[in-house]
Amino acid sequence: MNRRGQALVEYVLIIALISVIAMGLVNYFGGYLKDILTKTSCTLADEEYIKGDKPGEGRCSGDY
Repeated sequence: MNRRGQALVEYVLIIALISVIAMGLVNYFGGYLKDILTKTSCTLADEEYIKGDKPGEGRCSGDY
């Protein structure tokens, strides 16, 4: 019997499952990741980080 097709389908299903899990994690933790990047950019730009009401709403405040 030819099992190459079956193995390929199994690999595709595993990759699809991993992709769905990864998208869910990024969706759930996305605001926190955005805040981490914003804090870092504030530090590099010598600006003050202002925390937002929700995760992902933080911003930099500087003199313009």
